[in-house]
Amino acid sequence: MAITAKDVSELRQRTGAGMMDCKKALEETNGDMSAAVEYLRKKGIAKAEKRADRSTSEGIVGGEVFNDGTSAALIEVACETDFVARNEDFGKVVATLVAHRVQSTAADLDTMLAEPLSSNAAETVAEFVKTASARTGEAVNVKRTARFDAGANGQVGMYKHHNGKLATIVQITASSPEVAKHDATLELVKYIAEHIAASAPIAVDRTGVPAEKIESEKRIAEEQARETGKPDAMIEKIATGKIEAFLKDVTLLPQPWVRDASLTIAQLVADHAKKAGGEIKVDRFARLQLGAE
Repeated sequence: MAITAKDVSELRQRTGAGMMDCKKALEETNGDMSAAVEYLRKKGIAKAEKRADRSTSEGIVGGEVFNDGTSAALIEVACETDFVARNEDFGKVVATLVAHRVQSTAADLDTMLAEPLSSNAAETVAEFVKTASARTGEAVNVKRTARFDAGANGQVGMYKHHNGKLATIVQITASSPEVAKHDATLELVKYIAEHIAASAPIAVDRTGVPAEKIESEKRIAEEQARETGKPDAMIEKIATGKIEAFLKDVTLLPQPWVRDASLTIAQLVADHAKKAGGEIKVDRFARLQLGAE
């Protein structure tokens, strides 16, 4: 019989097992829900999933720049204790997953986890992670991943903190391949990646800030103004001013550069674009910090 997404979802809710495990269990049992539950228990997957529910606040954020500096990938691999995170075997697990991400163009984490592992097509990425969990005796899971491919006119930069718990990547587009490869541009993407690690912006500019976030901040500002007894005629103006300050604080381009607060990131980009002899636009960035959302 045909296995539907609804069937898979129901089995996931009943067992807590992963999507691909549930799909396989249903296929093996011809869609019999009770038999599928038993199948998962026999395979020991329920126990593995129980381990996976444990808190994973330690781990490593791994990453790599490749394709001659035009592509980059990050992956956050979590475990339970710093002891395991610092273990050589766990480091090898992270390295294997980073190597897979370099090969994978999966659009999201679930798709990547369902892929055959690049170094061993006999198992999926998710199965490899479960094996790592069994070997360490701790919950091990991949929490987030990001991959950028900038193309011939682009460049990516990466920053990885020395403790392995924070890494960033940034993608720019230049007016030509020559500008993209210029030393000034290569320096720029490294500076921006470092800045993102330190300042944690939420978007490149105001157009990238979710409308609901702006509305939420506006409501808070209005309520705060109201509680101080400000007249209604002033509340809107006060709230607008606070929103402007908020956007300046949380978006990348208006932020003061961490190395020289007399320059904003927008000015830093303009200065390096001039040195490179063209134009440079910051497209996007990703910041993965262990345990953060």
